[in-house]
Amino acid sequence: MPIKHDAHKAAEFIQQQKPNFKPKVGIVLGSGLGALAELIQDKTVIPYEDLPGFPVSTISGHAGKLVLGYLNKVPVVCLQGRVHPYEGTSGEKIKTLIRTFKTLGCEIYLATNAAGSLRVEVAPGELVAITDHINFQPGNPLVGLNDDDFGSRFVSLDEAYDPILRKNLHKAAEKLNIDLHEGVYLATLGPVFETPAEIRAFRVLGADVVGMSTVPEVIVARHCDMRVVVISAITNLAAGMSTEILSHEGTLHYANLVSDKMCKLVSEFMEHLDNE
Repeated sequence: MPIKHDAHKAAEFIQQQKPNFKPKVGIVLGSGLGALAELIQDKTVIPYEDLPGFPVSTISGHAGKLVLGYLNKVPVVCLQGRVHPYEGTSGEKIKTLIRTFKTLGCEIYLATNAAGSLRVEVAPGELVAITDHINFQPGNPLVGLNDDDFGSRFVSLDEAYDPILRKNLHKAAEKLNIDLHEGVYLATLGPVFETPAEIRAFRVLGADVVGMSTVPEVIVARHCDMRVVVISAITNLAAGMSTEILSHEGTLHYANLVSDKMCKLVSEFMEHLDNE
């Protein structure tokens, strides 16, 4: 018997609000980066509270709205704000978010996040295309019974971050004259920021940026056989690398400063999807 999942209920509700709409790209927007949703045209907006089984974000900078419409003529479904494991969000709820994308017909999962840089030359205000990740969050959203309707029991994460999509992202950045770095994302649980000693250790392990999100979503997206592309907006140098006292307010401040650049890049990237 198939495992029942809230994603099916959420997708059915969404389809009732915008009939015959099939998105190609599912987008998740990180802290302070919700402005991208304002660029979506012919949009339908649904609060998370109205969606069956959807978790509701408790963090400032995450609006908690699902937006359907067209971004540079590409049909998209966009989550204006995510939920995090440190909020107490279960792996089941994270599966609901991403599997709703899949159930609606999305082929690509695109995520943005706010992150700290472990490289001095990649300063606040810069953008990083993620090439791989290191998972320091406890648990895994796929633990438990497997739902074969979404994917097989065991999932390869080789090239989890699609190299062709990343190449197109660089093409978009070049056209806009935007510097786009590349790097490995290390995910911690949070909500505390990392210690300077941890950052030194993470650098030895090969991390370039650090944050508290995204990786559980990527795991679920790959289980669903969705192609993945992730962009980090650098909001600070990591702990011990500057005199700044890290805070969520600082994260939102610098995310807002880089938001315009992120919006232009993602919008331009959509134009390159038809040129693969």
